[in-house]
This record gives sequence, structure tokens and C-alpha cells, in this order.
Amino acid sequence: MTRLPRSLELRASRLAIALLTALVPMGALAQDAPAPNDNLNAVLWDQTSVEAQAGFVGAFALARIRLDEALADTARTAAPKEQTGDFEDLPPAVVLDVDDTLLNTSRYQAWALKADKSFSAETWTQYVKAKVDTAIPGAVDFTQYAASKGVKVFYVTNRTKEEEAPTVELMTALGFAGGGNVDTFLSAKEQPDWTSAKSTRRFFIAKDYRILMLVGDNLGDFTDSYKGTLTERQAAFDEAAPHWGRDWIAIANPTYGSFESSPYKGDYKLPAAEQRRMKIDALEAWSGPSAP
Repeated sequence: MTRLPRSLELRASRLAIALLTALVPMGALAQDAPAPNDNLNAVLWDQTSVEAQAGFVGAFALARIRLDEALADTARTAAPKEQTGDFEDLPPAVVLDVDDTLLNTSRYQAWALKADKSFSAETWTQYVKAKVDTAIPGAVDFTQYAASKGVKVFYVTNRTKEEEAPTVELMTALGFAGGGNVDTFLSAKEQPDWTSAKSTRRFFIAKDYRILMLVGDNLGDFTDSYKGTLTERQAAFDEAAPHWGRDWIAIANPTYGSFESSPYKGDYKLPAAEQRRMKIDALEAWSGPSAP
């Protein structure tokens, strides 16, 4: 078979592409391509990576070791600002966040990503009531281990009172330690001063228990100084240096949290493009390769 000259082949290819494009309904090509989303890699990591699982298991393995150390040292408390007076003889307790500390909420993040939606209280409550969360690897075993040592396990969460019942049902089914005759699930707004900041709930626990450990995925699970600028948040982290990895155990969560909103100062009314620009501006980048 005689081949066309190269120039004619190229013209024929371009013509075929043009004809194909004309035959495709307008907008179909754009609809087939996923919309860009800042959270894609983070949700993918959280939901599918073995590296995430390894990090979770490692964090809770460390928490076991630190728990045993704290049990042996009655002078220690993980809540020095809330634990006042004589606490050495109080029964021991640990305080844990729920979302993405004990329960993996990546299915909500994945839904929002695929549907091109932002967080809303309404859709979040519907998600919680669906009870589809899974346990973070190592989390159930840690709570059971703490309970076996006579340590009361408190769940301090910013899920609302309306969301408490389905959450407790799911966590019970997953095997998380219960509180027996003590209400150990402390939701936001359950009492008038129980705001999204968690120190008031730590004060409530510290009246009757020696708090051995805090576990969470957000700076706000450890201190109320979690908002503010990047510099202010770094100062809060540095101030707590003796606690990190000792009696404050952080669980990695790259999908959401106060870290994400800090570059744009928590101004959620800003357009998404402006929020993204301010996040990019907060990054420290290499200057790039030198000119040849």
C-alpha cells in the first residue's frame, strides 16, 4: 500500500481530530475530566495508603507506652492548665478526639470532592447519621487497652448533641471502650459553655479524674490557642514542646483542620480562588534551577 507523504498524513490526522471534536456534544469533553480539587491527594492518602495506616498504628503504639509511664507517675497530668489542686489520687483518664482521631471520615471528604461540594452542617449531620465511618487503625485496641488498665476513656468531640446517638451506636459496634455508668461522650453544646474550644470540657473531666493523655488530629484537641496566624500557631506548638509525643499524641490528618484555614485567617467568605492564592503564598519554595 502506498503511504501518503508525511505532510498529508499530518493534515489528515488534524482533520480527523477536528471532525471527531465536532461530533462530540459540546461540554462532554470537559464533563469527562474531573474538576481540580485541592483535597484530592490528601483524601487519597487518608483512604488508600498503607503509609497512613502505618502512621496511625505507630501513634497508638506510642500512646500505649506513654500511658503505662503516666500510670506509674501520679504527679503527671496531660492537662496542666485545667488540672488544678491535688490530683495525684484521682482516678486516671484519657481524653480523645473522635473525627479522624478514632473514626475515619474520609468517605465524607471523598463525597464532597466527587460532588464538588464544600462542608456544610446539614450534609455532615446526614453523613454522621448514615454511620459509615470506619475505625482508625490501632484506635479501638488503644481504648480497650486503656480501659483494661482501669483508665476511663473520654471522647471529647465537636459533633453535636443531635449527632451523638448515632456516633455512640457506631463506636460501640466498632468495639470502642464504653464508659459504663459514666457519660464519657462529651459533645459540643451539650452544656452552655461547651463550645468548639475544648478546654471547658477538659476542666469538667479534671475535677474528678487525673488526665493522663490527650489524643487528637488538630491543635485544638490539645489547646484553645489553635486559631490565629501561622506564627501564632507555631508559638502555641512550641510552648507545648514538653507534651508532644509524651502525653499529647497527634494523629496525622492532611484533609482538613485549623492548619488549612490559617493562611487565609479563617475567612471562609473569601472566594475559593483567593483562599487558594493565600495558601500558596504561605508556602516556602525553592528558588528554582539556575539559568544555564
